[in-house]
Order: sequence, then structure tokens, then C-alpha cells
Amino acid sequence: MYRETMLHKSDLLWTFLGSFCGIGLIGLINSQIFEVQDHIFLIGSFGASAVLLYGVSNSPLSQPRNLFGGHILSAIVGVTTAQLLPDTLWFASTLAVSLSIMVMQMTKTLHPPGGATALIANIGSAKIKELGYWYVVSPVASGVIILFLIAMVFNNLSGRKYPLNKGRKRRVKSQKLKVESQKQEVERLKLKVDIPEEKFETV
Repeated sequence: MYRETMLHKSDLLWTFLGSFCGIGLIGLINSQIFEVQDHIFLIGSFGASAVLLYGVSNSPLSQPRNLFGGHILSAIVGVTTAQLLPDTLWFASTLAVSLSIMVMQMTKTLHPPGGATALIANIGSAKIKELGYWYVVSPVASGVIILFLIAMVFNNLSGRKYPLNKGRKRRVKSQKLKVESQKQEVERLKLKVDIPEEKFETV
């Protein structure tokens, strides 16, 4: 059985509760503001983010930089293409998704649901399009904040560290580089010293 699917029952419960509260709160707020058809925004964009935040919170794509940057930058791209190409929906939508992916890659904020955020800025109802760049603020940024706060609460209550400790990851990487550097130096000088492998690992 695939190891990632072998979750403890408590993990499944926390995942459900986090997703339910995050999406539920956004849905409740949006139901008071947007038309019924605009709830595709929740399903297509924030729904996908919920999978990452509450299901695989340790993924690099789930971290705050990716969550906020991916959605917000993609929203800006989406609104821009919608305003520049209002009469060619198919082309504007295609360009929005493609550019948003490129922007996320360039800024190291890749978050797959961001592509849907850019797309919805083009295919949403007239009310969504009337928002213009306010679309970036609400529902996008406001929704992302809600998802993030709920993710912090429920993931940490369940014992799953979120966000990941970047400092620890940098220290581990630095130690590995140091070990590799020492090994290369030994080989370069052709030192015939019997140094066990584990000695390097403990330096």
C-alpha cells in the first residue's frame, strides 16, 4: 500500500475538520456577497488549496509563501488579462493561466490552485469582473488569509508542524554541504586516512 495513504484515524479527522472550517467560513462569507454561480471560485481554487493545506501540509507547495504568492500574483495576472482582452474570452483565459504559471515559477511561489484563481478572473460572472483589481483583495486575499489561519490552528493542534521550520531545513542543508566539502578535500589531497563514513556525518 502506498505509504502516504496510511494515515492515522486522528489525522483524517483533523484534515476533515480543518478543510470543513476553512472552506465553510469562506463559503458563508461569500454567500452574502457573490452570486450563486460564483461559488465555482470556492470549488476550483480554494478547494484545491484546501487539499494541500490540510491534506499535505508538509509539501513545499503548501507553505505560506506559495499560498499567498501563488494566489495573489495569479489574481493580478488574471484581472490584467481580463481587462486587456475583454472580447476574447478563450484567449484571455489561456493567457491568464499560462502567464500565472510562469510568474509563480519566476517568483518561487508555485501553488497549483493559483492557475484556477487566474482563470476565474476571466470566466467569472459580471459581478466578479466588475471588481477589477479589488478581486485580488477580496475574495482572493481575504480567502487566503482565512485558509492560512485555519491551517495553522488545525495542523498544529494535530501535531503536524505548519508552517515548516525553514531555519531547520537550512541548517540540515548546510551540514550536508560541509560533509561533502570535507570528503572532496580528503580525496583532493589523496590522504590515505581510514576515516569511517559516520565520522563525517557527526561533524
